[in-house]
Amino acid sequence: MKANPYWSLIQLAFPIILANAAVPILGLVDTAVIGQTGTASDLGAIALASLVFSFVYWGFGFLRMGTTGFVAQAAGANHYKELHALVFRTLLIAVGIGLSLIVLQKPIEIVATHLLSASPAVNTAVREYFYIRIWGAPATLITFALLGILIGMGWTRQLLYVQLLLNGLNILFNLIFVLAWQMGVKGIALGTLCAEWITVFFALFIVLKKMDIQQPLQRFQTLKIRIFNRRHLWALFHVNSDIMIRTLALISGFAWFAKKGAGFGDHVLAANHILLQFVTLSAFFLDGFANVAEMRVGQAYGAKNKTRFQSEVRHTTHLAALTALLLGLCVFIFGATFIPWLSQDEAVQNMAILYTPYAALYILLSFAAFQLDGVFIGVTQSKAMRNATLLALIVLISLGTWWSSAYGNAGLWAALVVYIVMRAAVLTAYYPSLLRHLRA
Repeated sequence: MKANPYWSLIQLAFPIILANAAVPILGLVDTAVIGQTGTASDLGAIALASLVFSFVYWGFGFLRMGTTGFVAQAAGANHYKELHALVFRTLLIAVGIGLSLIVLQKPIEIVATHLLSASPAVNTAVREYFYIRIWGAPATLITFALLGILIGMGWTRQLLYVQLLLNGLNILFNLIFVLAWQMGVKGIALGTLCAEWITVFFALFIVLKKMDIQQPLQRFQTLKIRIFNRRHLWALFHVNSDIMIRTLALISGFAWFAKKGAGFGDHVLAANHILLQFVTLSAFFLDGFANVAEMRVGQAYGAKNKTRFQSEVRHTTHLAALTALLLGLCVFIFGATFIPWLSQDEAVQNMAILYTPYAALYILLSFAAFQLDGVFIGVTQSKAMRNATLLALIVLISLGTWWSSAYGNAGLWAALVVYIVMRAAVLTAYYPSLLRHLRA
């Protein structure tokens, strides 16, 4: 009996969705713990310090995405030596960047605290947090690379184990350092630092074991020439630089949207923030299917199998489209019910309810951009992703400036919808070029 392709994809995506959903829980726990023992300055410091690390680490998200595509292709082509070389190559890059962040911690902290412009009390607490947690930079970036390997190989259950361990340890250390030992902001930072380093060794153990790399140092010596192959290194850096630009463009787009919304007043700013929480929640689900597309499409591309490639694209997209439809309908129908949970301000509630249809439409149409991102990450065609996001950013700012002047916040949301559609449209135009490299 032939296995249902959709069911196998759901089984792969489900652990990723759970792992993604576990991420915001950690932030909630940090906030709750410090809220029980700290001052308002401590709470503000946790929010701002976490934001600093989110921006720093998100900029190096290519260590996860770029690794996935190369690993999936090598696995699809059965190039086991290259697979092992990729493990060492990406880990060395992650270590190098992580150590550089530690060396540059002083200027990073100075720039960050200057841009945040918080009160002296908050800035002091931010520095305390920053100078402890920064020592976890190599562990965090190595974990990014290891997660990329796990996704590329299709080992999504192990990815879930890694994420659950990280969050579980972080919560445990919060209880010990903050609630029991009353260490405040320093305790939150120290707990995260300890969790990051323990988790990276656990993730490394899993990858080495499943890759059958029994003697890492000896295997490294054997593959040294392949690991430092100039062509392979350049390909990795080229893809990673494109993904980094694409990521910065994504951050800039949502930052511009938030700033433009703030110009309409605090109530609109708060309402938009609430609706973006629905958008973020939907991304956890859609990212799951996009990650599955990365691994399955990448493996088919590595095997040069056009039929399998098209089949994987079609099946993952069907599931993502259905998920986006359900999520969009849920927000449209039940958004007014959930909004009061996120704000007690009646004016903010009414404003958020007014613009809920735009958020629902964004979610409904966003699946195409997510899936195509997954496809292009899987085949490591990062130039197309970079160009699509940059062009979409220009369209967002242009239309958003025009339409928000004419139609207010409704025009701003309409521009954001066009932005996500534009990303998908540009990638769709690039898509036929991928098929030319595959045999029927």
